[in-house]
Amino acid sequence: MQTDLSREKATTDGFPADDNNLDVKATAPGQLRVIKRNGTVVPYTDDKITVAITKAFLAVEGGTAAASSRIHNTVKRLTEQVTATFKRRMPSGGTIHIEEIQDQVELALMRAGEQKVARDYVIYREARSQERKRATAEVAEPHPSIRVTKADGTLLPLDMGRLNTIISEACEGLAEVNGELIQRETLKNLYDGVAEKDVNTALVMTARTLVEREPNYSFVTARLLLDSLRAEGLSFLNVAESATHHEMADLYAKALPAYVAKGVELELLDPKLAGFDLEKLGKAINHERDGQFTYLGLQTLYDRYFLHSNGTRFELPQLFFMRVAMGLSHMEADKEARAIEFYNLLSSFDYMASTPTLFNAGTLRPQLSSCYLTTVPDDLSGIYGAIHDNAMLSKFAGGLGNDWTPVRALGSYIKGTNGKSQGVVPFLKVVNDTAVAVNQGGKRKGAVCAYLETWHLDIEEFLELRKNTGDDRRRTHDMNTANWIPDLFMKRVFDDGNWTLFSPSDVPDLHDLYGKAFEERYEYYEALIEYGKIKLHKTIKAKDLWRKMLSMLFETGHPWLTFKDPCNLRSPQQHVGVVHSSNLCTEITLNTNKDEIAVCNLGSINLVNHILEGKLDIEKIGRTVKTAVRMLDNVIDINYYSVPQARNSNLKHRPVGMGIMGFQDALYLQHIAYGSDAAVEFADKSMEAISYFAIQASCDLADERGSYETFEGSLWSKGILPIDSEKMLIEERGSKYIEVDLSETLDWAPIRERVKKGIRNSNIMAIAPTATIANITGVSQSIEPTYQNLYVKSNLSGEFTVINPYLVRDLKARGLWDPVMVNDLKYYDGSVQQIERIPQDLKDLYATAFEVETRWIVEAASRRQKWIDQAQSLNLYIAGASGKKLDVTYRMAWFRGLKTTYYLRALAATSTEKSTINTGKLNAVSADPITGVQASAAPAQKASAPHAEPAPAPVPQACSIDDPDCEACQ
Repeated sequence: MQTDLSREKATTDGFPADDNNLDVKATAPGQLRVIKRNGTVVPYTDDKITVAITKAFLAVEGGTAAASSRIHNTVKRLTEQVTATFKRRMPSGGTIHIEEIQDQVELALMRAGEQKVARDYVIYREARSQERKRATAEVAEPHPSIRVTKADGTLLPLDMGRLNTIISEACEGLAEVNGELIQRETLKNLYDGVAEKDVNTALVMTARTLVEREPNYSFVTARLLLDSLRAEGLSFLNVAESATHHEMADLYAKALPAYVAKGVELELLDPKLAGFDLEKLGKAINHERDGQFTYLGLQTLYDRYFLHSNGTRFELPQLFFMRVAMGLSHMEADKEARAIEFYNLLSSFDYMASTPTLFNAGTLRPQLSSCYLTTVPDDLSGIYGAIHDNAMLSKFAGGLGNDWTPVRALGSYIKGTNGKSQGVVPFLKVVNDTAVAVNQGGKRKGAVCAYLETWHLDIEEFLELRKNTGDDRRRTHDMNTANWIPDLFMKRVFDDGNWTLFSPSDVPDLHDLYGKAFEERYEYYEALIEYGKIKLHKTIKAKDLWRKMLSMLFETGHPWLTFKDPCNLRSPQQHVGVVHSSNLCTEITLNTNKDEIAVCNLGSINLVNHILEGKLDIEKIGRTVKTAVRMLDNVIDINYYSVPQARNSNLKHRPVGMGIMGFQDALYLQHIAYGSDAAVEFADKSMEAISYFAIQASCDLADERGSYETFEGSLWSKGILPIDSEKMLIEERGSKYIEVDLSETLDWAPIRERVKKGIRNSNIMAIAPTATIANITGVSQSIEPTYQNLYVKSNLSGEFTVINPYLVRDLKARGLWDPVMVNDLKYYDGSVQQIERIPQDLKDLYATAFEVETRWIVEAASRRQKWIDQAQSLNLYIAGASGKKLDVTYRMAWFRGLKTTYYLRALAATSTEKSTINTGKLNAVSADPITGVQASAAPAQKASAPHAEPAPAPVPQACSIDDPDCEACQ
């Protein structure tokens, strides 16, 4: 039975039984009035209440003479109580909705101890409600006093039948949502002459205000929004003026050919799509999957993904998924069968392609890849050529990672002009401004990350690029930066040694060396200094530079810390090149050089949809991964390459990056706390299964399509899997400096033998941030812990209330979910830790990102890393951030064998006063609230030195977890 969650409103607590007998009479001044369900207003008369209560008693006790006297007296008393309630509330008269009267009748019966009668009354109400829902689709009177202004200016009465149908469909299959409440509150916000489009807006706004009380209202809101989307799209395609959800069962099949024809006509869709058997594909569309969207997910698709013409969106959700599926399958032998296979995977949310693929698949310019990595050469034409490549790649929605290490340092000699170099920084300013200028057609901002090795002489100035103080001509406020750190530097930090900075023009081969070979050559160059053969250099304490790196990371959120040697020593492609940087989001580790711009194509498995009865569904993982790898491999051949070096690299090596999202939600489904050994084990086993099936799927593709061009000599060709390359890293680095878990649970021997025969893709796995596609599918992003259990998320589509549905479910099961609990969650910034009535096991399970010890995040990442041939976008959360905490955390990340880290999310050791919360008696107002605020809300402030003892620290500037700028990779 649907439940009214508006019970917190003591003055709107009721539901009447039957309004068919209410008479319309003149209303005297000060008299109570009743709003019927069809919108008409009639005088309040208590005789109808008497009839309704009497019927309920008779249904339970019968009409015997013995019972009649008691029934008469009881009914009279209860009727007087109900009437007195309303007169007390409205002594000067007023308007009551008929549902409010029913609620008061039900309440009066319960208070009188008439539970059996009350139960029968409730059942009767629900039966009448269902009858009305069935009837409204067929017969419903228009609203008597509200007219709607159509687009052509005509006025028509509000169609209550259709309104009720839309609301009823929006609530179908959802527990604890109330369609009648939505209708009642919506009508309060309408007026005579309201614009037609504003009726839907009122519905959506009404439903979205209820999300914080019941998460299912997010689905209701999305379904209500769909009504206007359908009207907009179908009318543009000349298929229908509007449609209900159930009508789409037939209309989607009719809309598909009209959609393809219109898209081709407008030169937005590839004419190849018209060559599909559209009738067959139309029959495969499942309109029920429209009901899976949360409000945030659907609004994001509508605002930024759906195809449009002059601002009119003519793409609907299932047409969108079918377009992407067709765009990825048109080169297949049986393209219809593959399109349906791909469509089912995407539309079910089992797997989601990355944002560029969703943007551009099936269009005339199918730039489907997520990430591009480049190496910038040390000459002026090469530098500006690289900046030009950045612009072209960014134009079509690619995220960029630039390796700037080869460019000579400040003060280096320039033979051609007999002058001295200005170093790397002035060029990075140009890169920064280019990223701002080329904003991917307005869909999202251009985004780039510059990488520099730690031995580069410009490294200290590079660390300060994001500061808000100093010469603004040598600052880059809009681009990302990352340190590319060799193991030798970390060893010297651990051993308290010195570190020497060089210009790459003096030590050019260091750029291409790693491991022991790098160490030997680096020490050779240090020896040359003593003989005066390298004049331009600087020697500092390794710990001093490390502290400055951490200090800038804390203060500005940059540069990120990424590790050169594990990326190279574990690279399957070390026989044909060197990994010189990662990408924009630090999960891609591919070779780059002057002739090759590395490209990676991303997609993510939704772990939530692969948990069955509290366990990982291994068989389904296998099926999903097999189809996903095929889709990713198809991207390589279909992709539009805006620069030739990208095409050359991608077709030669065929790398893909399959990752995961919904990790936190998958833990909730198993009742596993993020900060636990069980979570670390799940991270290990889930990634092992995905790795196993991904490698197997790529081998299957190699059997069908052939191995990638540079397979011979790769680690794959030698039967060396990611878990085996971990052992190579240990041997090269030395066991003193690394500690990793090497356990495995699956039988890997057959896979080792099979990959020796051939594999389709040089690289297969990488875990991306999934910021936007996780919103679309309504799950937690990537491998992130929950940010907050209740908060408002802001992105380019607006503001959205986000509430943890798993927490709400568990609190309801224990009778703890009520308006005061909502208020407490707001007061404590979405944290449950200081709400006394929440049991400890739920506090552990629903600890938020800053309440989970950072070591658990690192340990889980370490377990995943051993199965991944690339890397992970790993955000680190540190509450009460201090130099000591940062030092321990990042040393541990390197020591546990991680290849890269991403953003530092830090909370200061301060508290904020909550002055706008309506506190209730259960608020623990005497206790301190959760400390700190989200980092990027304020300008950067001067931070304490990271090597100082733990102390209260100011809030650093860093990328916010709900910042739309963090979506460039996915």
